[in-house]
Amino acid sequence: MFDSVLVANRGEIAVRVFRTLRRLGVRSVAVHTDADARARHVREADEALRVPSYLDIDAVIAAARASGADAVHPGYGFLAENTAFARACGDAGLVFIGPPAEAIEAMGDKIRAKRTVAAAGVPVVPGRDEPGLSDAELKAAALEVGLPVLIKPSAGGGGKGMRLVRDAADLPDAIASARREARGSFGDDTLLAERFIENPRHIEIQVFADSHGNAVHLGERECSLQRRHQKIIEEAPSPLLDAAARERMGAAAVAAARAVGYVGAGTVEYIVSADRPDEFFFMEMNTRLQVEHPVTEFVTGLDLVELQLDVASGRPLPFAQDDVALDGHAIEARVYAEDPSRGFLPTGGRVLALSEPEYARVDSGLDVGTEVGGSYDPMLAKVIVHGSDRAEALHRLDRALASYTLLGVPTNVAFLRRLLAHPSVVSGELDTGLVERSLDELTADASVPPDVLAAAALERMLALEGSGDDPWDVPDGWRPGAHAWTPWIITPSGGGPVEVRVQGRAASARVAIGDDPPVTASLTRPFTLTYAGRTTSFEAARDGRTLWLGRAGSAWALAEHVRAEGGADAAAAGDGVLRSPMPGTVLAVKAAEGDRVAEGQPLVVVEAMKMEHTVTAPLAGVVAKLPVRAGAQVALDAVLAVIEEA
Repeated sequence: MFDSVLVANRGEIAVRVFRTLRRLGVRSVAVHTDADARARHVREADEALRVPSYLDIDAVIAAARASGADAVHPGYGFLAENTAFARACGDAGLVFIGPPAEAIEAMGDKIRAKRTVAAAGVPVVPGRDEPGLSDAELKAAALEVGLPVLIKPSAGGGGKGMRLVRDAADLPDAIASARREARGSFGDDTLLAERFIENPRHIEIQVFADSHGNAVHLGERECSLQRRHQKIIEEAPSPLLDAAARERMGAAAVAAARAVGYVGAGTVEYIVSADRPDEFFFMEMNTRLQVEHPVTEFVTGLDLVELQLDVASGRPLPFAQDDVALDGHAIEARVYAEDPSRGFLPTGGRVLALSEPEYARVDSGLDVGTEVGGSYDPMLAKVIVHGSDRAEALHRLDRALASYTLLGVPTNVAFLRRLLAHPSVVSGELDTGLVERSLDELTADASVPPDVLAAAALERMLALEGSGDDPWDVPDGWRPGAHAWTPWIITPSGGGPVEVRVQGRAASARVAIGDDPPVTASLTRPFTLTYAGRTTSFEAARDGRTLWLGRAGSAWALAEHVRAEGGADAAAAGDGVLRSPMPGTVLAVKAAEGDRVAEGQPLVVVEAMKMEHTVTAPLAGVVAKLPVRAGAQVALDAVLAVIEEA
């Protein structure tokens, strides 16, 4: 076993690897950029060294040598599947905790990978994958394969550059756009054509191989719940497969690994038709540890990082295929910094409060004070549970997500709970298009509940009441004979301002939301609200003028709690304020102060996570304020412009 291991990564995967290193008594070394100098993974390592970028091979190697590390664990992402990095580790006398560079290279090119595994007898999707196909040859190949057809890049992954074509007339445009995206994303515009499998399910097999010729599989993971080719929820085992199908797919995965001289942890990904579960096809092999590896750990009882360390240090696998047994069911949900109510735009901010479920595994790089920006992948954490069967695991995951609270950064947790309750998810009738087809119903109600708005107004009342008994010291609208109404403006993140009127003190009040009739309500600390006879508790955190409330997996940012002077008219005055839909960089400003603009006219372009969003004028008028310039960094909901009606 190694004495010291450098983890060439950040966030939750770095923290997760450190957990195993600590248990084994191995010294851990972290690397970090300037932005991550105070990150959790830095604090949890025995030593941390600065690098200019997680992608800087020379800097990471230099850090490993300076720290005295014996080996480097790449995690996933960044340099994990970089052939040059694997070779550089070897050249520097460091053990790369991953497969040989030749195996990474062989599986990194989809065309070469398909040919390699096909020669080993592994089923592959029918298609044409000759290198260097011209546009005309690719069109002919697509028609030969038969529509619908998938045009996809040979390099890269994550769904970038993929185009599904159902009509022959659309092929020229699909090929051209796929080449542009592949060239921009991977520097390689080589394309291939594959038959599109209708109602596809994404099922992958975890394999492990050592340097002594042993190779096994650890069962499958169902990864069909995806959005834009990014996984959301994964589980093991798959509700689709029986023992015979599992063994066939597992044996094929082991054959694929052997075909490239694989050593270490790897995942062979298959596409399986939901209509024909006995038919499976090789998609690709990921030559690293997977994000979803915890579900396999739960059902096998194995620590996959420990196995990686054992195999990389030259030890043989401590078990054979017949020793692998699956116990129960495990499900994982990925927590992303994104806002489903705004089309899943990436979000960010500072973690103000964090409460994780007690009876679930949470792999996370977060703690209170963590700054979440737009420079890295938006996945923040993973919540993983285990049950005796699938129904129990689904229930436990829902309960775990209900008790997961993160305030300060909008997330997809409430969306995950709605997805878990979808009838097709409950029944196990999954396919990779299910989430996209169901988005309307899964994101239908993005409105802020009335009791949340009431809690925000009463929180302001409670803060101003103090402890004095003199009614003249309390801004509650008190007057001889009765309490007057005290109006407040509550502005939910991403929504328009709402007037909330309060009569009485926070501990005993009547609250009216907009034009709705008054409701009896009370608020006491730490943060318990009784509204219309229903009592509920919130997690709460304040950030300047913004109050964050969290409950049952949902979180709301309620900003600018300013007492209204003009009633409903004052509430409407905020309609001309343009706010940033995500934290990021201002790419372009398309107006100037004093310009007359039309409703819907593009004014500011904001970019984050390589995603551009154009913010348009909500009404016709004059640009009264324009506080941002191109190149400026902006926070979520930062004011970009103010439009006044002419």
